[in-house]
Amino acid sequence: MPRLPLSLIAPLALVPALAACSAADKGPAPLAPEALAAVAENPDAPREKLARAVDALFSDEAAGETRAVIVMHEGRIVAERYAPGYHENTRFVSWSMAKTVTGVMIGMLVSDGRLRLNESAPVPQWQRPGDPRGEITLKQLLQMRSGLRHVEAGDPPYESDEVRMLFLDGRDDMARYAEDQPLAHEPGSTFQYSTATSVILADLAARVLSPQQDPEGRRHAVADYLRTRLFEPVGLRSMLPEFDAAGTLVGGSLIHATARDWATFGEFLRNKGAVRGAQIIPRQWIEFMARPSPREAEYGAQLWLNRTPTQGRPSLFPTRGPRDLFAAEGHLGQYVLVSPSRRLVVVRLGKTEDSKLRPVVDRLADVVALYGAR
Repeated sequence: MPRLPLSLIAPLALVPALAACSAADKGPAPLAPEALAAVAENPDAPREKLARAVDALFSDEAAGETRAVIVMHEGRIVAERYAPGYHENTRFVSWSMAKTVTGVMIGMLVSDGRLRLNESAPVPQWQRPGDPRGEITLKQLLQMRSGLRHVEAGDPPYESDEVRMLFLDGRDDMARYAEDQPLAHEPGSTFQYSTATSVILADLAARVLSPQQDPEGRRHAVADYLRTRLFEPVGLRSMLPEFDAAGTLVGGSLIHATARDWATFGEFLRNKGAVRGAQIIPRQWIEFMARPSPREAEYGAQLWLNRTPTQGRPSLFPTRGPRDLFAAEGHLGQYVLVSPSRRLVVVRLGKTEDSKLRPVVDRLADVVALYGAR
């Protein structure tokens, strides 16, 4: 085999390196037109980086199906994008984001003097002499430490208490199903995430708001309270709550609203319950909701917190995001992220299996990282 002259060997040796440099010079792939169009001209962050971060939620197959994303900074929408078939007037189901709405409603009733945070929850059947459930306080219910027996997201699903309550034998009277459960732990001693607990809170609201405890009376009283005290003052025009056959708000999972209204709700929380200078709920209540509970550091009162969990894996991104960030979260990857220090609200709505949410959370962390503290 003939030998190449030395004068040719050196240039040939440089070919791989030159090819690599050429590829690097090309930079990242060009953005799709809809990706950049979804971001405001001045989004208070690098525009192209924000467009790419939002686009990743839609284009990354590992993130599942994203249907809507809104980024709101200092009360202004700076990015808004929808998947085909969805738009600004589409109502999206809350799943467990409803728990946070329920938590706010309970705070209003406490502020009104109709419920008391540190007293026994007024569930009639728990007040019978000798019933240990009479020791459960409203505060313990809010912080998911009632001690009631409960299995959430069990295997098989049809044996999970939230599935039985929502869709099977408990569906016609969800509060009765939830309140009939015995204690598995001493009240206050153990954190147990429970959709049933939020239904109990919704039942307590109906009990104090409705003079007539018939289903229609309960439905009307709670719907009217939410509309006049929360939805209309905050500007949540699309928010639509569901009720069961007994007239109980399905307060753990079924409230529908547009992506913009979910963002508006997040902005309401960011401002600690104030809207255009009017305090709709005492700011101390929102601070309470966003404070770690005694039994789980990443959970407050019907809110998830960006903290290292006391047990298990983190729900959010405590090693990357601001410590003050909190979130309303829902089944299949519904998120309303709120960071007061970064004046930021980020909404993601879609359909991703709960066991595969980490890529979604990581992409949301990328969005949050583009905004620094003031």
